[in-house]
Amino acid sequence: MKTVRHSEQTLRTALISKNPALVSQYEKLDAAERRLMNEAFRPASDLFGPITLHSQSDWITSHPEPPQDFEEFFNDPSRKTPSREKHRIYIQCIGSLGNTRIISEEYVKWLKGYCEAFFYGLTVKLLEPVPVSATRCAFRVNDSTKNLQIHAGHILHFLKKKKPEDAFCIVGVTMIDLYPRDSWNFVFGQASLTDGVGIFSFARYGGDFYSSSYKGKVKVSQRQSLRDYSAFDNYYTPEVTSVLLLRSCKALVRWIDDESADTPRVTPKCSHDGNVNLPKPVEAFKEWKEWIIKCLAVVQK
Repeated sequence: MKTVRHSEQTLRTALISKNPALVSQYEKLDAAERRLMNEAFRPASDLFGPITLHSQSDWITSHPEPPQDFEEFFNDPSRKTPSREKHRIYIQCIGSLGNTRIISEEYVKWLKGYCEAFFYGLTVKLLEPVPVSATRCAFRVNDSTKNLQIHAGHILHFLKKKKPEDAFCIVGVTMIDLYPRDSWNFVFGQASLTDGVGIFSFARYGGDFYSSSYKGKVKVSQRQSLRDYSAFDNYYTPEVTSVLLLRSCKALVRWIDDESADTPRVTPKCSHDGNVNLPKPVEAFKEWKEWIIKCLAVVQK
């Protein structure tokens, strides 16, 4: 196991720019914001720890990339910022996100609420869910996991054609595993910064995806017809547990606390108007909630 650590000077050099446009933004930070920012430079900080590499298959080891400091990120011509004309984030569900329609609808509402909290000031809108067949994407059965996978690049092409005029970006989400090209085993997600489109799969965020008893495995391993999408009819989707939700969202205190319940499983509750409400499963968020509370304590000193 390897730990990647950087000195305070290295971190300051990478994160603090001399670009006049950025310097003016730094100068506008109040004392509380400066305290929080300074925590990122302290090697012994209680908030930001070093990166731990567990194996040679970790991304940073197996896919070496040139370093990028904040100024390079800020000046990247592909980086886009919201505007009055482009101020909405659209979420497009592809296939079912839960093992029942009610859970699918509630899960995507939780994702919507998280996005609105995280990307404060932007409007998040949900598009009508579509089946895999609507995307006309290629798909396959993974040789290793024996799970169905859909082609991430083809999904991006589909989303680009669906992107509304006022969209800052459109993000596809799915519970079906993804692959970017035939030579790759899988990918969690893929995006185009210039087109403002992205696709992400939560398939591998379930607790049992890699187990031999995972219910998503299919018996036939040969390549399916590119026009026969019946393989996705009633295809297995993992249960929306608090761990899966945590891995999907990470944490924001108000979002965690709002309308949450201390119940370990997703259990339908009927309201007086006949609607079915599911308590948000947040028990796995405890560690992240505590981290945010520590951040707030630094800000509020």
